Amino acid sequence: MIVRILGEGQFDLDDHALDALNGLDTQIERSIESGDEEMFKVALAGLHAAIRSSGTHHEAASLDESDLILPPADATLDEVRQMLGDDGLIPG
Repeated sequence: MIVRILGEGQFDLDDHALDALNGLDTQIERSIESGDEEMFKVALAGLHAAIRSSGTHHEAASLDESDLILPPADATLDEVRQMLGDDGLIPG
């Protein structure tokens, strides 16, 4: 699976890594629902860190489409709220 962090690039992740990322996605959703900006920032940073540590950089010259597109590190709570689908940022 190819995951893009906007402004940072693409990462290759094994499909089983998504299970671990769903907990962080849930924290992001909860922080948005409650309007907790601090919890949102911590959860988004944690999601990005987990992707970087469990994935590998996808070849920059590749034209492969991303399976998931995640907000950049400096995204606001409102910007991410607009990106959320029924399953959060990460389906499943």
